[in-house]
Amino acid sequence: MLPISQLLCYSMFCGKFRLPIGGKKVGIVGLGRIGLEVAQRLSAFGCRVSYTSRKQKPSMLFPYFSNVCELATESDILIVCCSLTTETHHIVSKDVMKALGKKGVIINVGRGGLVDEQELVHFLTQGELGGAGLDVFENEPDVPKELYGLDNVVLSPHNAVTTQASIESLSLLVLENLKAFFSDKPLLSPVS
Repeated sequence: MLPISQLLCYSMFCGKFRLPIGGKKVGIVGLGRIGLEVAQRLSAFGCRVSYTSRKQKPSMLFPYFSNVCELATESDILIVCCSLTTETHHIVSKDVMKALGKKGVIINVGRGGLVDEQELVHFLTQGELGGAGLDVFENEPDVPKELYGLDNVVLSPHNAVTTQASIESLSLLVLENLKAFFSDKPLLSPVS
């Protein structure tokens, strides 16, 4: 039931996360539409945002890192927003978690398979990672039982996008598509 913005806020202020978000170094994995929205919101809090993506975006003012380990080394918080592909499966690996460090936080609002969940559980339970905010899981709907008892983890049932505004927008889009279809006009969002 948590929209992305609430997941980010709860992740920062629950349990061991009782720290101000302002001034934190935030690395974003995947600066697409969602990653850019997250970056803009965090910039407003005075966060120092940097990113990695398939390729550098010259129009972006945020510092670019060519790989996730380097990004993690320079981040307090790593937010995972990219698509899941064969290249990005477990992009947040043991090495990335190690680079993020004992005070680092991982927030995954992308797909569960982007993070090596077994390693994440190990790092969290052993105190080798500061915390995690997870909206997605590798084997949904199954969530590793070890995560339930940790006070440095915030779990959300893969619905961070669900807000009143997003539901209203989706409803309007469906209505406009129906109007277009029954008027023999091009659909606004055709599916092939």
